[in-house]
Amino acid sequence: MLNMKLPFLKTMVGKAFIDTAKEMNVQVYVVGGYVRDQLLNRAIKKDIDLVVVGNGIEYATNVSKKFKRVNLSIYKNFGTAQLKFPNNLEIEIVGARKESYRADSRKPIVEDGTLTDDLARRDFTINALAYNLIDDGELVDKYKGLSDLDNKIIKTPLDPDVTFSDDPLRMLRAIRFACQLNFDIEPLTLQSIARNADRITILSKERITDELNKMILCTKPSIAFLLLDECGLLPYILPELLKLKGVTTIDNKAHKDNFYHTLQVLDNITQFDEDNLWLRWAAILHDIGKPATQRFDKEIGWTFHGHEVVGAKMTTHIFNSLKLPMNEKMKYVQKLVNLHLRPIALTHEVTDSAIRRLIVDCGDDLDDLLKLCKADVTSKNPMRKERYLKRFDQLAHKIAEVEERDAMRNWRPAISGDDIMNLLSIRPGVDVGLIKEEVSNAILNGDIPNEREPALKKMFDIAATKGYKPSKNI
Repeated sequence: MLNMKLPFLKTMVGKAFIDTAKEMNVQVYVVGGYVRDQLLNRAIKKDIDLVVVGNGIEYATNVSKKFKRVNLSIYKNFGTAQLKFPNNLEIEIVGARKESYRADSRKPIVEDGTLTDDLARRDFTINALAYNLIDDGELVDKYKGLSDLDNKIIKTPLDPDVTFSDDPLRMLRAIRFACQLNFDIEPLTLQSIARNADRITILSKERITDELNKMILCTKPSIAFLLLDECGLLPYILPELLKLKGVTTIDNKAHKDNFYHTLQVLDNITQFDEDNLWLRWAAILHDIGKPATQRFDKEIGWTFHGHEVVGAKMTTHIFNSLKLPMNEKMKYVQKLVNLHLRPIALTHEVTDSAIRRLIVDCGDDLDDLLKLCKADVTSKNPMRKERYLKRFDQLAHKIAEVEERDAMRNWRPAISGDDIMNLLSIRPGVDVGLIKEEVSNAILNGDIPNEREPALKKMFDIAATKGYKPSKNI
């Protein structure tokens, strides 16, 4: 045990919690991540967990009476309560308890317990530290959590086989904490994860994906994926990624290991964007179509023609399988996967028409596409890497020039589908789209300016070849 001071307790809200504990003569402890992060000097979050040795709901109710603006939520079935304050501070309160589990569920059977019982049910020793609100900052450390913090170790308080079998989500949390904190998972704990990997099947996809997304947002997310692979969890989460693993050699020609390449791209993307989860998903999936398109050509070696198209189609299935959002976020990832080779081609031969098409096809996501392309440069040759990155910088400059000159961002052709139907007396159908596409191509190729009169003339010329004549109303 040792003494420390938590910033939360110096606030008016914190003092109200202390006063209520004294008034009720109950022991109240801050536990979990708030204590851990304070000891690690990490940014303190706005959520705090409290354990009451007694009735947690009664304690929460009494605290809430001291504030005019607070939202109290009570969950009687779980014996917990939550207080939400206007400054986004959320405090979860629970009575000290012990838990037991059924083999087919991660939902515990809960009973009243002691502080020791409550700390024993915590996932890891570094989260089993308890700070006493009223005993001069006494820190209770029954499972050597302080030592594990100092040694940067992730370890369970009890037998890891019991811990992970009871609640398999803890296996993912172990890997997530190892990645977030740059800690090592204690060997026996790591071996236990591998033994219990199949228990992950009782978890909902939503809970799995929530942990996976937190891993992906880490500073070096490859750490998490390597651990998921090592422990045998990856086949249950993202089997498509595992198919990228391995190198095949024919006639002394080998392709790169696309699994490790993908993890390097994912790490690289963190250098260009701090917290765009969906850009990181695009990095994970950008080569996902390669196994299905892998071919060997005696003349040129290994090819993956069309892997970007296949990967874009696979994105829909993967998002749906993981219960990721099937809205514009999925479409954003799909777009970047589909287009990730286009800028690479343009670094070799840049034409204004090709740049105009890229700007139109990518729209507001063009900057992110270029970030992905730069992250995709994983050459271990420093000079070659510098040369490739320089080409992308030159391409970005050229794109900016074309955008400014031709006003391409949010580009629209000078005529619409309604114009085509009204001026040619055509009903909605395939021909309307074909005519509009040909006019758009003429503009993008630089054959005509994006102005109404030249576009109308081109429209009439195209329509004539298809047997359409101008409307009499013109």
